[in-house]
Amino acid sequence: QVQFVESGGGLVQPGGSLRLSCVASGSISDIYAMAWYRRAPGKLRELVAAINSGGTPNINDSVKGRFTISRDNAKNTVYLQMNSLKLEDTAVYWCNGVDSGLRITGIWGQGTQVTVSS
Repeated sequence: QVQFVESGGGLVQPGGSLRLSCVASGSISDIYAMAWYRRAPGKLRELVAAINSGGTPNINDSVKGRFTISRDNAKNTVYLQMNSLKLEDTAVYWCNGVDSGLRITGIWGQGTQVTVSS
């Protein structure tokens, strides 16, 4: 199974931006889709955004227009560009591969903490 290492989180003020990176231990070219998830304090983990092998994104309505997902297969890396951050975006963010049924295909990494605070 492919493992993932997330980075790029940090402390940012409301309205700020961060770019998260997710590097895979193996090729992501054949993975059906790559996805970013997050879990906010006291909440369940939710799907934030996904991008299929053809590059088509699917963005959760809660972040649509603010977050962008992209992938670089040559670098086995997936990115999450987060703009106009809000307090409610505070969470731990992870990435993973998913199949056509949105079942997880890889090994979860440690995640990266994003804290939006004034």
